[in-house]
Amino acid sequence: MALPDVFVGLIVVVTILSKSHADRNVYPSAGVLFVHVLEREYFKGEFPPYPKAGDTSNDPITFNTNLRGFPDRPGWLRYIQRTSHSDGVLYGSPTADHVGKPTIIEITAYNKRTFETARHNLVINIMSTEEFPLPYQAEFYIKNMNVEEMLASEVLGDFLGAVKNVWQPERLNAINITSALDRGGRVPLPINDLKEGVYVMVGADVQFSSCLREVETPQNQLRCSQEMEPVISCDKKFRAQFNIDWCKISLVDITKVVPVHSNRPDPGTGVLPDIGEYNPPSESLKSRDYFADFLITLAVPSAVATVLFIILGYSMCCRREGVIQLVHHSSIQKSTKELRGMSKNREISWPLSTLPVFHPVSGEVVPPIHPDNYETTSMPLMQTQTNLQNQIQIPQQQTSGDNYCMSTFRRLEVNGIPEERKVAEALNL
Repeated sequence: MALPDVFVGLIVVVTILSKSHADRNVYPSAGVLFVHVLEREYFKGEFPPYPKAGDTSNDPITFNTNLRGFPDRPGWLRYIQRTSHSDGVLYGSPTADHVGKPTIIEITAYNKRTFETARHNLVINIMSTEEFPLPYQAEFYIKNMNVEEMLASEVLGDFLGAVKNVWQPERLNAINITSALDRGGRVPLPINDLKEGVYVMVGADVQFSSCLREVETPQNQLRCSQEMEPVISCDKKFRAQFNIDWCKISLVDITKVVPVHSNRPDPGTGVLPDIGEYNPPSESLKSRDYFADFLITLAVPSAVATVLFIILGYSMCCRREGVIQLVHHSSIQKSTKELRGMSKNREISWPLSTLPVFHPVSGEVVPPIHPDNYETTSMPLMQTQTNLQNQIQIPQQQTSGDNYCMSTFRRLEVNGIPEERKVAEALNL
């Protein structure tokens, strides 16, 4: 049977870092999925154990992977580690352009308990084979899987076995695996055990089966446009473990793909030329003198400001128009200060009443009294004569009868002694 060949191919492409401290060499093939597991158990031996004997070490370890001499990995190589207590995975599909170029990946492990690091190198030697890439390639979208779950050898083997049953090729291999998040998918909500989804591309050496072609029928295309699930006869062979979105399946025959012309048009002005990969500068950089930059950025603006200040001072102090303006401004300030001083020193006596006071004895009209010992700010503008302290009420006799009315007059004082006689005379009237 051809099914065991699938698992043999998986054993070839899946590698696990050995416990040798030397650089690890792997030999993936171009056009075949490459999976490399970074085991935490291996790196635990690089860090000191727990202080108490018998304790099980479960250190939180994270990994950082980059191409030696560069801050990131090659474009075809991806890395994922879900948590600090799970293993890391390097995966990707090298192309024929990388054949014969050894790729050295620096793997740095960080222990979050001890804050120590350990570093190892992984040398990837990409091989070229005549069998790959296979001409017929199909990409499936699996909705109920995460990328790290699909990278496990047993899960990927089960999926390739199901594809082999519905396709029946002589040779079948996984070409690439991509997370749905890398294709613009959204992060799922942490409810109902939702998955982010994963795209799996497989290649075979025979034409696509009739089951895979069913998605191209007009009926299924109409159902997909209405966001309904298409009717696929072989879906039950996947449904037990893999929930496939058949509307997103992609079938490509690379023998019929028109190659893109390699000659590029003239980019024109303003476009940088293609100079290949970026080469960082050497460690020995030339020293630079910043004295000229200091003169340009600080000394020159200061000199310009000084010249402008001198011109303004000459215009205001040495010319006739400027002197006149200064004298005029000084006189205005002096006048304003003098007016403010006069307004503070002036005393305004507000009248207690605006009406004259009638003297009941002499019959004279006395003008309103203006005492000097009252606060002008708290005194109202108008006051009735009944509020005066030196006023009394006396009854007045009416000519028409024996009724009396009250009259108001000011009690007179001579040397501080009231004239009681005048008051008695007034009462006898």
